[in-house]
Amino acid sequence: MTALIETDEQMALRASAAALGKRYGREYFAEAASQGKQTTALWTEAAQLGYLGVNLPEEYGGGGSGIQELSIVLEELGAAGCPLLMLVVSPAICGTVISRFGTEEQKRAWLPGLANGSRKMAFGITEPDAGSNSHRITTTARRDPATGEWVLTGRKVFISGVDIAEATLIVGRTEDARTGKLKLCLFIVPRDAHGFSRNRIDMEISAPEKQFELVLDNVRLPADALVGDEDAGLLQLFAGLNPERIMTAAFALGMARYAIERALDYARTRQVWKEPIGAHQAIAHPLAQAHIEVECARLMTQKAARLYDAGDDIGAGEAANMAKYAAAEACVRAVDQSVHTLGGNGLTREYGLAALITASRVARIAPVSREMILNYVSHQTLGLPRSY
Repeated sequence: MTALIETDEQMALRASAAALGKRYGREYFAEAASQGKQTTALWTEAAQLGYLGVNLPEEYGGGGSGIQELSIVLEELGAAGCPLLMLVVSPAICGTVISRFGTEEQKRAWLPGLANGSRKMAFGITEPDAGSNSHRITTTARRDPATGEWVLTGRKVFISGVDIAEATLIVGRTEDARTGKLKLCLFIVPRDAHGFSRNRIDMEISAPEKQFELVLDNVRLPADALVGDEDAGLLQLFAGLNPERIMTAAFALGMARYAIERALDYARTRQVWKEPIGAHQAIAHPLAQAHIEVECARLMTQKAARLYDAGDDIGAGEAANMAKYAAAEACVRAVDQSVHTLGGNGLTREYGLAALITASRVARIAPVSREMILNYVSHQTLGLPRSY
């Protein structure tokens, strides 16, 4: 089925990314997470192979391909047990936004480093009191009339990798002088900017990338810290959010495939009666169902990536939300069934599935909840009235 919708080059990329993932594997990833280390060796090798910037323009050191290729890399690394979360954030969200809307100076300053892995950028949109409602974002930016600088004030939560990123692409709001209404804008905030502080959030999930609360206390930025047009608003924001949804789907697909493969290995060899337990339909059918759901979610993810890479932002928005929803649901069910297949062994550290019980729920919650996706499909696709 993959051959019908992927080119020879994409299938070759999938095979080589899978090979890279297998050289590192779940043990490498789990050790990095438990010791508070980053997956630096894997990140560096992926960069050397051209994977990190495969979606970024060639003239700035990227591979000149698209989100479909980057999602292939993330899915295969996840299927090997060693996903790179910062692939979602740095090249997919920040790299895409800068390449589409940044100034020439911003592109030259950031894209080569994002492509070769020498620089990372985090992304800050979620706020404590806004939740899924981007219209309630309270981080504000005002111009200092005396200097022309931007002054940012606000808070963000659940922001990944701020400690290892040189800067964070912050979603704030500026006041429209004509209407007085607040409009969304994007700003590059250096990690060491005065007034920009972070506090680590203690998460139950074990992962190399840490989560942070950010505080922006009158952070002063030069005029050129603004990315894109001050009046573009949601257009620029969703240029990053659609790839985020596609990449989150790929992340979930990789995790689901990893869990299913562990369960299959066990079901083929674990013998209690005369035959391995995989011969029993009570074991085989749920795993077959999980595989079918993963494959269906993968098809929608590929559709979303193709639409986005073709420049169809509206079509990609619908498909990206559906892909993220389908992949998240498939991932949760795949992990649950895989753990259940192993019984008590599914909860041991030896088999490495228990940690996925918590991790698998992330895609249901972030970057947008499944309920908000259902809201989107209800009123955008089905034409039903809003309830909010």
